[in-house]
Amino acid sequence: MVNWMKSKKTGDLLLIANGLVLVILINMLASFYFFRLDLTEEKRYTIQPQTKELLSNLEDDVFVEVFLEGEDLNPEFRRLQKSIRETLEEFKIYSGNRLQYLFTNPQQAANEKARNEFITELNSKGISPKNVIETRDGQRVEKFVFPGALVSYEGFETGVMLLKGSRAQNINQSLEEIEFELANAIHKLSNIDRKRIGLLTDHGELDSLEFASFNNALLDQYDVFKVSLANKTSITGYDLLISAKPTREFSAADKYKIDQYLMHGGKLLFLLDRLDADMKRASEEDYFAFPYDLNLDDQLFKYGVRINQDLIQDGVSGKYPIVVGGDRNQPQIMQMDWPFFPLVNQYANHPITRNLDASLLKFVSSIDTVKAVGVTKTPLLFSSQYSRKVMAPVKVGVNDLRKQMQEGNFDAGKIPIGYLLEGEFTSLYKNRFAPEGVDTTAFRDQSEPTKMIVIADGDLARNDVNPRDGNPQQLGLDPFTQYTFANQDLLMNMVAYLVDENGLIKARNKEVRVRPLDKEKIRNERSFWQVINLVVPIVILILFGLVRSYWRKIKFTRF
Repeated sequence: MVNWMKSKKTGDLLLIANGLVLVILINMLASFYFFRLDLTEEKRYTIQPQTKELLSNLEDDVFVEVFLEGEDLNPEFRRLQKSIRETLEEFKIYSGNRLQYLFTNPQQAANEKARNEFITELNSKGISPKNVIETRDGQRVEKFVFPGALVSYEGFETGVMLLKGSRAQNINQSLEEIEFELANAIHKLSNIDRKRIGLLTDHGELDSLEFASFNNALLDQYDVFKVSLANKTSITGYDLLISAKPTREFSAADKYKIDQYLMHGGKLLFLLDRLDADMKRASEEDYFAFPYDLNLDDQLFKYGVRINQDLIQDGVSGKYPIVVGGDRNQPQIMQMDWPFFPLVNQYANHPITRNLDASLLKFVSSIDTVKAVGVTKTPLLFSSQYSRKVMAPVKVGVNDLRKQMQEGNFDAGKIPIGYLLEGEFTSLYKNRFAPEGVDTTAFRDQSEPTKMIVIADGDLARNDVNPRDGNPQQLGLDPFTQYTFANQDLLMNMVAYLVDENGLIKARNKEVRVRPLDKEKIRNERSFWQVINLVVPIVILILFGLVRSYWRKIKFTRF
């Protein structure tokens, strides 16, 4: 009996020792072969390869201070806070602990003066508070939260807003954007190889004031230059060329230089108005918008698209103030839908447009695609399903706002107004004579794999100018409603995709699905599931105790 007990005890000790050795060996092997498993269906915790590469190549420490903190955060913001923390923890691991983070509450400053100064400083860095109004215990509670972060690297810092749009309906979209926003901020600070952006001039493009907001956003991440085609024999040294709302004709020589820039792998962003429509003249009784003669139709056609000579009227549109009554001293002004200002919230499922708020466009034309061998065409923007086309010449008058528009006329469905073109383009000058005076020594009739975007609205990039002080306003800001639309985000996503910022924009493809409970099923099966969750575990525990007691009784009565 004693020998049997000793041998059993020795066996148990050996088993425990072998188990410990096995655990140690597994840990030693795991330290050499790092891996993480994401068992979620949509891979919500998986960091994109481009982000991993960015973090692994950091040469200095990154510090991220998140201001979404406080005990009184509601469940929505706690969910956002948790996701931010989880993402930063993943960033910390893949950066080799070069990334450190901290959550703070800006409203816990020592005194009111220090708190206000700190909040003002955060505002200047692009981190603006969100006013949250809730009802608690029958009382209205109002407070400010700061869903943003400050990213610091090598003595430089930049602010990041981690909440998109308004509060409740955008939480899920914000969760999907966290990785991209944080990675993009780190890239912006750590990148020493800044891309070069060229802005075409000499064709009546947007002036410096009307282009200031977008231009400043570009300067924050890229080196930006004005490019006069007349002063260049060829276009080299630029990663992207932008033509924003040209109003004058492109010469044959200019078209050739743009064509060869594209053939040698250059990227293009065309923001073009097809018709000359101007709100400054819309108060005239008989004002008609006629087509511009930009001399680009044949070139765009060769590349795969055609901007039509029409304007889109959309039932889902921005508003415009008109005088509907009163007298000269006290006019009665009303905001009325202006169908020539489409409010675009119909986007393609693409990294450029994913999770974007609505964009406000003005005097937009439709785009058709034509056959272009080797070119993939992706529609990016659409009007709403309640839209129609009006062929040129188009009467544009604010007095028409007073007329009752028949909804049945707005039945053309969703109309494409912007395209991404990717692939190998054929030169406009293939099997054609080049214009006189151009340099043809490096001529190519087929492009390298490249890409371009064509948007049938130049006003997408135009910001308003404050009439009181003459300063440019934020791009996308509606001066009448004070709401900022997503024009600038949309344009910056286009630029990032075209210049291929290490593929970071692909992080915008992340999807976080919401799986809400079936409230009707919960109500109907409430009692059943309460029994399953409360009674069944207790019954199982009692049965286990009875069976174990009976088994022990049989086992030890044998001796």
